[in-house]
Amino acid sequence: MPTKIIDTTNAEHYKWGGPSGTDCDGWHLVKTEHLSVIEELMPPGTKEERHAHAKSRQFFFVLEGELTLEVERHDFVIAAGKGVEVHPGQAHQALNRSGAPVRMVVTSQPPSHGDRTAA
Repeated sequence: MPTKIIDTTNAEHYKWGGPSGTDCDGWHLVKTEHLSVIEELMPPGTKEERHAHAKSRQFFFVLEGELTLEVERHDFVIAAGKGVEVHPGQAHQALNRSGAPVRMVVTSQPPSHGDRTAA
């Protein structure tokens, strides 16, 4: 694939999470067999299901808002400009407990899709 500029207007888009299962947005900025970089938007009050990945290491970096990332039953409140690494095997859950949207980048190596078990 040729080199090109990627953003939310031309990246592959999908819906996920929240009460209806489609309340949050995700955009695949990089989607290869070795690396996944996704920009995500979580409205206030949304969350993902608690889970773990056997192989995937992830890094959650907040661009806007305030994300609560529960990792192994410990809450990390992550402000814009900060991030948290989640190691393979660690149970975790992203939650937006704030009153404003959260925009973040989630990097997974290898990609986490297909490498997820409920926790």
